[in-house]
Amino acid sequence: MKSIFAAIALVALATNGALAQEPPAPRWITLGTHGGPVSNPQRSEPANAIVIGRDAYLVDVGDGTAEQLSKARLSVAQVKAVFISHLHFDHIGGLSALLGLRNQMSVAGVLEIYGPRGTQALVDGLVAATVPSAEAGYGFQDKPFADPANMVHVVEMVDGDIARVGPMQVTARQNSHYSFAPGSEMDQRYQSLSFRFDTPERSIAYTGDTGPSTAVEELAAGVDLFVAEMIDLDLILTEEQRARLANNATDQDMPRHLSEHHITPDQVGEMAARANVGSLVVTHLVTPGATAADFLRYNATIGQHYAGPIMIANDLDEF
Repeated sequence: MKSIFAAIALVALATNGALAQEPPAPRWITLGTHGGPVSNPQRSEPANAIVIGRDAYLVDVGDGTAEQLSKARLSVAQVKAVFISHLHFDHIGGLSALLGLRNQMSVAGVLEIYGPRGTQALVDGLVAATVPSAEAGYGFQDKPFADPANMVHVVEMVDGDIARVGPMQVTARQNSHYSFAPGSEMDQRYQSLSFRFDTPERSIAYTGDTGPSTAVEELAAGVDLFVAEMIDLDLILTEEQRARLANNATDQDMPRHLSEHHITPDQVGEMAARANVGSLVVTHLVTPGATAADFLRYNATIGQHYAGPIMIANDLDEF
């Protein structure tokens, strides 16, 4: 009898050891949940972190990302890669600080940056801007200069590309945030991407900024977690019209951009339902002046189309 119990104990020990070696499931942290170029006192600019063990992978890097990382008890030194959905400043404003701080801290290794076409030119410019600080260092004569260009590597992705990054398989799809004619010069130069992150433990899809898009629905099909942008079109058009009148502006591009290149609560729910996702997180909120009642309304509107769990994110929420 004693030998039986000993055998059971050995099996349990081996099982626990095997479980301990399994990589942890990815955690998604919404570092910044406010969309658009106008700052918000309650929400930081768009940024997210996928955390796997001690490693962090940033998904968009809006202004304030480094500070938001510290609030999430993460360091810029833990960031192993960055994914950029598109090149609008609300999604990239924190990248310069991330690169500069990593250089100042002498973080070892090369930071991988994945993004659409145009990302290489963006990073080249930011790296060049980092050189004076890096060259001056801490102000000692004849200290070796660590060239910031050697600390970063860019991979530009296009529709359908797949990359292996750490323990993740990452798939990119071109979405409908831009309306450049397919194959045109501008379409070749600038695209907006959505990403899917797959590990054996979990699958996550991130819309980035997009209008209604069958490509995004295909990308997100069956994922455990769907992270989607959302705008309140009526509220923001009212606010935008007020601003234009106050400034005597006549540009009509912004109303058209908001109407065609972003998604409303109805559209978020429809896309989540068609993709048959496990749960939905709503972020990149462009909802100027929204009240608690408005947020309840967003949730109810999405729920008219999608029956799964719905969470409207705040900064530093974890999923």
